[in-house]
Amino acid sequence: MVDWDVPRTPVSALLLTRLAGERGMSTVDALAGTGLRYEDLVRPHAEVSARQELAVVDNLVAEFGPDSGLGLEAGRRYHLTSYGIWGFMLISSPTPRRAVAAALRYIDLTYAFCRITAREHGTEFQLALDAESVPVHLRRFVLEREAAAIRTMQQEAFPAAFTLNRVSCAFPRHPAAESVFAAPARFDTAETVLTYDGTVLDAPMPQADEHATAMATAQCRELLQRRLSRAGVSGRARDLLLTRLSDPPDAAEVAASMNLSLRTLQRRLAADGTSIRRLLDEVREQLAEELLLLDDLPVAEVAHRLGYVEVSSFSQAFHRWKGVGPRVWRRRNR
Repeated sequence: MVDWDVPRTPVSALLLTRLAGERGMSTVDALAGTGLRYEDLVRPHAEVSARQELAVVDNLVAEFGPDSGLGLEAGRRYHLTSYGIWGFMLISSPTPRRAVAAALRYIDLTYAFCRITAREHGTEFQLALDAESVPVHLRRFVLEREAAAIRTMQQEAFPAAFTLNRVSCAFPRHPAAESVFAAPARFDTAETVLTYDGTVLDAPMPQADEHATAMATAQCRELLQRRLSRAGVSGRARDLLLTRLSDPPDAAEVAASMNLSLRTLQRRLAADGTSIRRLLDEVREQLAEELLLLDDLPVAEVAHRLGYVEVSSFSQAFHRWKGVGPRVWRRRNR
């Protein structure tokens, strides 16, 4: 598993899909081959795999070309609010130094496909981006997006004195780059590096709050642990079940889709403390809550969407999860 292959929220895939739509690309085409629908991207508490998001990137690059500058435009849309509790942790940190350290420690809670390294050289502070683990034809888009997103966050969260001095870009020049970075830029360099004034690394952040930072950091730690526990074989199996809830595959089908023997799949799932049946139950329980709370759907329709042939079977399962039937649970929680 590569560094970035961790479940994430669908916010980034949604931003990319909307950007594609503004350029005339249909939602169906933007999500082709991902197993996702637009409804999946706007569902609260939903998750997608990093590979599903990268498939959206692949669709955009195929449609608009690698030199369209679309990565730069995308990066400008990744505001701090796009990152949820991770963004709150960053903005409430006491100093830029502490903010960057925390941000990189929990980088798997973002949408980055690059490995990002912080380093200091005298009075300069640098963030170096490495996209070697991304397919070659997608690296330019990913580097453009990540560099532009970092610039956006810097402008929104950090002290005004924490200025971007220059940028080195491991991709060809695009006319939009100068306006995005608002700093001297070089292109076709060996690596992508954003260089800042490091003399203010220990200056106070504009919205520093130690209590808020501690709370947000604890939540980031817990959230990352949950996501990492679902990465690897368990995460891939869960993603497959999500895309086929109306006709769930059995363990043998999941194993074949993942190019594993049934015994190997069962052994790896057992090592994660789960099984195909448990994963399917987990997915169905989560989606059942969301459908019952957010959509004005009859219980029979909810059951059908979750792959139950009989409403009674869904009701029994829901009672096992929550201790009450779906209608009672919906009434109480609404």
